Amino acid sequence: MEKEKENSEQTKGKGSAKMNLKRFLTGIIGFPIVLAVMVLGNKYLIDIIVAIVSCFAIYEYSKCAKKKNINIVSWMGYLASLIIAVLHVFPKELILVIIAILFPALIFLLFLHVIISEMKITFKDIVYTLFGIAYIVGFLMFFALVYGTEMFAWNLTGKIAIWYVFFSAWGTDTVAYLVGKRLGKHKFSKISPNKTIEGCVGGTIGAVIGGILFTMAINLYAGTMIPILPISIILAILSIVGQFGDFSASVVKRSFEVKDFSELFPGHGGMIDRIDSVMFIAPFAYVIFTIISLIV
Repeated sequence: MEKEKENSEQTKGKGSAKMNLKRFLTGIIGFPIVLAVMVLGNKYLIDIIVAIVSCFAIYEYSKCAKKKNINIVSWMGYLASLIIAVLHVFPKELILVIIAILFPALIFLLFLHVIISEMKITFKDIVYTLFGIAYIVGFLMFFALVYGTEMFAWNLTGKIAIWYVFFSAWGTDTVAYLVGKRLGKHKFSKISPNKTIEGCVGGTIGAVIGGILFTMAINLYAGTMIPILPISIILAILSIVGQFGDFSASVVKRSFEVKDFSELFPGHGGMIDRIDSVMFIAPFAYVIFTIISLIV
């Protein structure tokens, strides 16, 4: 019995090591690609890439929902995603108006779809569809908006501001994982049992420190004038929001009874698993930087 237990623990340990290696390799390959696209791209290219990402995420969401006999109106999600691809083709003053009109139009089309299908698509189906579009497409639109903004306060361009979204999301995730693995003792929530209070706090501290170092560098070399104390507070807020986004994705997965949304990225899960924090942070980052630009 003890030998079987020992073999089981060894197998589990090897599996964990293999998974960590996959996560590491995926990160090593993925980060330079993201870096190159964000630095060398423009708002039109980013709009198209975000639209493609949104389509992948809608596909994953629809596939998971199907396992619970929920029929997502996928074409509506793809259509909404394509709007992101042409977001900055419209005049700046019309963009937020278009976003505001989008959701009432979606509700109208979804109920029209129910009527035309003679209730083959149910009210429950369109509720889940509308949530998926709001959760994925609606949030990702703000990622494109942050990147496409010419200037916030403190000489902060959208191209630079978008990195605060990444620092708050992936910086928190990385440091939280390392701290939680070594020091984590107190579980945070049953929703995500692997996360600890120590990891969550460590992730926020790590994101703030990393963001401060980034701020000092761009103030020195990129001509920005970002004060350290305000940006530290902003980073802490965005880090907490990002962790809430991570927990929210876990709630959705538990509802669909899946471990990951897909296996698109080895060791990281699917597209939504990889961008759940980024999606949640983007709208808050856009609003915060916009408000500060109006005040300063």
